[in-house]
Amino acid sequence: MATTRGILASIETHLMESMGSRPDTRTVALGPTPHAKDIGRRPLPGFGTLQIDQVVPDPEQPRVEFNTDALHRLADSIRDHGQLAPIRVRWSDELDKWVIIAGERRWRAAKLAGLPTIECYFHAVEISPSEVLEQQLIENLLREDLKPVEEARAYAALMELNGWTGKQVAERLRVPASQVSRALALLRLPDDIRQRVDAGEIAARVGYELSKLENASQQRQLADRAASGNLTHEETARLVRQHRCKRRSKHRESLRHTKLCFPTEQGWQVVVSAPRKGSYEEIEQALEEALAEVRHRIRNNVQIF
Repeated sequence: MATTRGILASIETHLMESMGSRPDTRTVALGPTPHAKDIGRRPLPGFGTLQIDQVVPDPEQPRVEFNTDALHRLADSIRDHGQLAPIRVRWSDELDKWVIIAGERRWRAAKLAGLPTIECYFHAVEISPSEVLEQQLIENLLREDLKPVEEARAYAALMELNGWTGKQVAERLRVPASQVSRALALLRLPDDIRQRVDAGEIAARVGYELSKLENASQQRQLADRAASGNLTHEETARLVRQHRCKRRSKHRESLRHTKLCFPTEQGWQVVVSAPRKGSYEEIEQALEEALAEVRHRIRNNVQIF
């Protein structure tokens, strides 16, 4: 028959735990050792499958053209091996559809392959138009399949959306500032030359050199020669420099002819010059601004050396 001491001894552990105390000597039983393939693995939410017609391209996507042959090759691969990577999508109340953030090329190829559904990662957090454009631009830049003018327009759109400079765009996208400035220069070209650059008839770096010319006729003449293969990038750059030097020479000649000199009774001469023809009203305004600057220097005791 159990004694009171024996009963207390058998329930001591449970009694102490109920009072918030646990003996240090008690050991916790460990589970089985995990398999090596499961170490570090964590399930991620947000992945799933959608009916392919529930997904639409982003109308603001910077990339607007896709190589047909490359799409058919990708469609054949998806048909044989399946979709190897999900696309990223966000919900649009306005369109009542899931809109592609990244992966439009895969979506197009999956449709060509006849897939009824597509694997997606659902971007649940609210994302701004600027952030969407950034992500799309980064993906396309990494793939290096954006056309030159498409790239330039995307840079310009980011600058407009965020009030950024070209340098800030370069810093945000981690690309050289020269890459951004050269791309933006293509937007100064006439439409027909921009189309030839995007079509690959004229190299983007040749288009950049042509953008330095202000005369559209000269731009088209050199563009024709470059497209026909009769002009290399180096030759284009040399001819552009020659055209610009001639223009500067004419500009300097016209500047000498438009220079005006106003002598004073004290022997001073006030010279006014401008890179264009002007009126006496404009000269008067320029002289007033110059007089204000002189008075500012007098007040601040600026010495003439």
